[in-house]
Amino acid sequence: MDTNNAVERGVRFARGSVGGALVTAFAVLLFLDLLAKLAGVSLGPLRLGFVSLGPFGGELPFLAVLGYVWNGLLIGLVIGLASIGLSLTYSILNFANFAHGDYLTAGAFSGWAVAYIVAGVGGATKILESALHVVTGLGRNSLESANLVNLVLLRTPPGDAGANMWLSPIAIVLGLVVAVGFTLLVALALDRVVYKPMRGADGISLLIASVGVAFGLRYLIALVFGNSRRIVTSTEKLPSFDLAQVLADVLPDFILATPKAAIIIDLHEITLVVVAVALMLGMHLLLQQTKLGKAMRAMADNRDLARVTGIPTERVIRTTWMLGAGLTGAAGFLYVLSQSGLGFTSGWRLLLLIFAAVIMGGIGSIYGAIAGGLVIGLASRVSLVWLQGDLAAFARPTAFALMILILLFRPSGIFGGVKTA
Repeated sequence: MDTNNAVERGVRFARGSVGGALVTAFAVLLFLDLLAKLAGVSLGPLRLGFVSLGPFGGELPFLAVLGYVWNGLLIGLVIGLASIGLSLTYSILNFANFAHGDYLTAGAFSGWAVAYIVAGVGGATKILESALHVVTGLGRNSLESANLVNLVLLRTPPGDAGANMWLSPIAIVLGLVVAVGFTLLVALALDRVVYKPMRGADGISLLIASVGVAFGLRYLIALVFGNSRRIVTSTEKLPSFDLAQVLADVLPDFILATPKAAIIIDLHEITLVVVAVALMLGMHLLLQQTKLGKAMRAMADNRDLARVTGIPTERVIRTTWMLGAGLTGAAGFLYVLSQSGLGFTSGWRLLLLIFAAVIMGGIGSIYGAIAGGLVIGLASRVSLVWLQGDLAAFARPTAFALMILILLFRPSGIFGGVKTA
């Protein structure tokens, strides 16, 4: 009881005039520090009593800030796309699916495996040699033969997977399709085996079941693909351009003054932006313009009333799993394109950020999920403007701190009360 009272007093203080003034003052301080960094002005360490808050100002190129923004946009789109799937699941099935991050990993690895093979990474000869080694060794080494997929895919050099949008566009497109399809099938199978028999259970029971599913799926992926982190995309001959050179004709000279910084944008990053935005627009059209979308929104509002009015609720639930998992699988493969490495815990590491995006945006709103994903992604990267050196480890916690701050002033989230699924 005392704890609840303390929390309520803290919330009232944060929302009050004093709390609002402190938040505003801190935001102004960060903005002034940014201006000082861009101007190359250093005012020495900033102190609050006996506590040193670090140097105020310094030297930071404007283009470096744009680079942080661009990287934040990329990871924000991945998180936002995956958050749509989680928001759909939560709205219609009324439970927090802790296996959602591992759906992302499943999509990432399945899409990469197909792209890897289609692109002929390491040469088709090496892949055939690996397969031949497995076949001829079936009677001699049961441990080796038990993991055929791991041997065929991972015995080739683990450095660079070779698939890229320029040298092997078909491989990338097929990888994306397989990532969506495979994750969709995994979600449907798990729904049939685990979640459908528990359809009438409470949210806590379903949450606990999803934790078990998450562990099982994660270590099944590790069994098949190995537990080492791998470099999964190729940058060989990949077209790219320097945004700084493009902006040189637009921005004033003093902004591009020394020290200079480059913002290299490659074809994989452009592909990520185009595909993610297209899928988000597609979800908007599906939910707002189609009969299925209206049925999904009706179920999100009131499942019992939707059932009484003749909406096939079980079919809508299956479709929700398909859409949510498909979008998450696509997000996983896009994550492969934007990040140099992939491990069997990659989706699990993103799960808290995905949950934060859904909560910050407003549960039940796909627009909130998108907005929350972008805010989380940008906060985790732009905060590096102030968190340099050893403090860079706090960039991700900064995103969670921003989520808490937003919820203090808007508890229902950015798009709270606007249900779109």
